[in-house]
Amino acid sequence: VQLQASGGGLVQAGGSLRLSCAASGSIYSIDTMGWYRQAPGKQRELVAAVTSRGIANYADSAKGRFTISRDNAKNMVYLQMNSLKPEDTAVYYCNAYLVCYGSICTADDFWGPGTLVTVSS
Repeated sequence: VQLQASGGGLVQAGGSLRLSCAASGSIYSIDTMGWYRQAPGKQRELVAAVTSRGIANYADSAKGRFTISRDNAKNMVYLQMNSLKPEDTAVYYCNAYLVCYGSICTADDFWGPGTLVTVSS
């Protein structure tokens, strides 16, 4: 699986950004797709994730401001980020977990190269 994220950039506090991530390869299905972020000097943390059935999980910092969605047919996941704060500044990574290629599934984490989100105050 190859993941490619897009949509990062520079935005003022209170603004919005929409991240997109496309998974490519000979994919039959992906159980969970999500977004993580890593700020300078900090560990990578979960922002939001969504299962193929549409069950979403959010970090407390993202609840009420961010919305995750996915298109299973296109193997894409999106993160709509509203009311952005300077503390949201980080590199955002797309993640895919439990990928199936036909009848063979692998319980591995796959990561994209990341996209930088910078929120200015």
